[in-house]
Amino acid sequence: MYDIFSKEKVLKKENDLKEVIEVDFREKNSLVPSEIIKQGLTIDFKQLKTGDYIVKGVVIERKSVSDFFSSVFDKRLFNQLENLKQYEKNLLIVEGNLNKDSRMHENALRGLLLSIGLNYKVPIIFTKNEEETSTYISLIAKKEKRGFSLNQKKKNLSQNEELQFILESFSGVGPIKARSLLEKFKTLKKIFSSSEKDLSYILGNNSKNFLEIIKRKYS
Repeated sequence: MYDIFSKEKVLKKENDLKEVIEVDFREKNSLVPSEIIKQGLTIDFKQLKTGDYIVKGVVIERKSVSDFFSSVFDKRLFNQLENLKQYEKNLLIVEGNLNKDSRMHENALRGLLLSIGLNYKVPIIFTKNEEETSTYISLIAKKEKRGFSLNQKKKNLSQNEELQFILESFSGVGPIKARSLLEKFKTLKKIFSSSEKDLSYILGNNSKNFLEIIKRKYS
């Protein structure tokens, strides 16, 4: 018999209404996910292709100050920004005190921050710590009214960007390698019909996996 006084159905309905925040596995060592849970939100750990958090379609890259500077010097940041700007709603959160890190001259840092905002069109928020970061993410979850999934809402792409976007959907192919493939082979047809050896000059060890995906049957 169905118990009309049971709270189970009510609890299930309440849980269904909770906003689920997608979190990249790499964030498990951070305090941010647990702080988000404390604020009454639900998280779902998964491997994200772009960003560290996805909240109602807002793709967020979170960096500590140390990681921010490290990613500048090893060029990772610029690839990440290229990926972020493919989405209508994106955000870079830098966590900590930039002034306490002296690895970059003040003027160079100012130029970099301007470039991120003006050239890459990615807004930046600076937070004091992980708790404040979680507060911003929770606010986005509570204030954004229109939800949509990550595969969605790409900006209107040019013909060249459409080709690049298709290639970037393959594991191990980022913006730089995608552009290199297109510059060398010109068309997707030529890329997909190329040998593993030809592809390896650009894709390296990923060339085998790339070809396996192309030949894989849908089931």
